[in-house]
Amino acid sequence: MLDTNLKHITTDEEFKSVIEENENVMICCGRMGPMCLPVYDVMENFESRYPDVTFRDMAFDEPVGHNIRDLEEVQSFMGLPFTVYFKNGKVVEATSSVQNKAQVAEIIKNKFGK
Repeated sequence: MLDTNLKHITTDEEFKSVIEENENVMICCGRMGPMCLPVYDVMENFESRYPDVTFRDMAFDEPVGHNIRDLEEVQSFMGLPFTVYFKNGKVVEATSSVQNKAQVAEIIKNKFGK
């Protein structure tokens, strides 16, 4: 499990429930490493700024990580974390490697209309 203040997705059932029951979802699938930590921090800071977005993390190396690792949209990714944005259960954006506040805010604005 990841040592963040975000809610964690730890089972396939949780993954399915989160993307089916929430309109706007950002999931960061990674490790506790230097490229992932800044993304987790951004997500933690944005939880109160964007209450209509559900922010979750997922451990890349745990069995549940296959839900992100197996997506067509991430097959060419080389660096962690894999960050995937879902709108109404569909992937609308996917990024890899470190992202800063401005980059994440731009995706949220463009893909979620926030």
